[in-house]
Amino acid sequence: MKENEKLFPMLWDYGKIKAKLLWKSIKKNKTSYLFIAPYCILFLMFYLVPVLVSMGLSFTYFNVLEPPRFVGWKNYIDLFFADEIFLKAVKNTFLFAVITGPIGYFLALFIAWMINDIKNSKIRAFMTLIFYAPTISGQAYVVWKYIFSSDTYGLANGWLMKLGAIFGPILWFEDEKYIMPILIVVVLWMSMGTGFLSFIAGLQNVDRSLYEAGYMDGIKNRFQELWYITLPSMKEQLMFGAVMTITSSFAIHDQLAALAGFPSVNYSAHTVVSHLIDYGTIRFEMGYASAIATLLFMVMILCNKLVQLILGRIGK
Repeated sequence: MKENEKLFPMLWDYGKIKAKLLWKSIKKNKTSYLFIAPYCILFLMFYLVPVLVSMGLSFTYFNVLEPPRFVGWKNYIDLFFADEIFLKAVKNTFLFAVITGPIGYFLALFIAWMINDIKNSKIRAFMTLIFYAPTISGQAYVVWKYIFSSDTYGLANGWLMKLGAIFGPILWFEDEKYIMPILIVVVLWMSMGTGFLSFIAGLQNVDRSLYEAGYMDGIKNRFQELWYITLPSMKEQLMFGAVMTITSSFAIHDQLAALAGFPSVNYSAHTVVSHLIDYGTIRFEMGYASAIATLLFMVMILCNKLVQLILGRIGK
């Protein structure tokens, strides 16, 4: 008890000292703080406050029409022990994240690495546009909807019937066993997003003199060059690409709903975000939806921390 009585005043004095130093720094660099103030205010209002409010609402029953009513851990208990569709959504989400996340990330890095070796700048820019185009085209999934149309006019059905592999059209998005493989291919095709562009930028900005020094120090091939020079020189871009990939992998919904429907057959393409949209914008059970959003947020934070640890080992 006596040790605790001594400890709290010490912590209080330490906090006051830190606050005084912070205020002194703000006064000294007030111009710099003034410039970042608009961003800080917007971040506080539209990011931090909504996240904190959502976490608070996750412990309530809130249907928008009535004031929130505190229910404790009920929403979280119902999610894991009474909501079978949520558990299926978790399985689908992790399946998408585990398959499309790493494959899409390394595919984007590999393609960026190959494009960076093109000497002609115009051809390099054209190839970058070709791979990035599916991402910037919001309706790119329409192409796949046409390819896997469930009638004889669909390209996949037409080709298979012409080859004699099938005798009638396959209902691609009405049959549970076909939905997930097709959607994984579509998501990978559309995975060349801003992370891909950051890889291109990072590769372009690597100091060329490092390669000469590396070959003098014993680097013998392109893969050693990539591991010991290229990747360590673009860790910021790799981290940015990883964060964007994780975010897009766990937040996937729009492409799946457009192709497989919402809800999909037997919830075979139902993800956590789909479940969140269902309860948040259709049923208006905002407390339950906030619990889903909070869990998703926590999982994404943990995955980002894990990726930081992995990327920190590159080049060591």
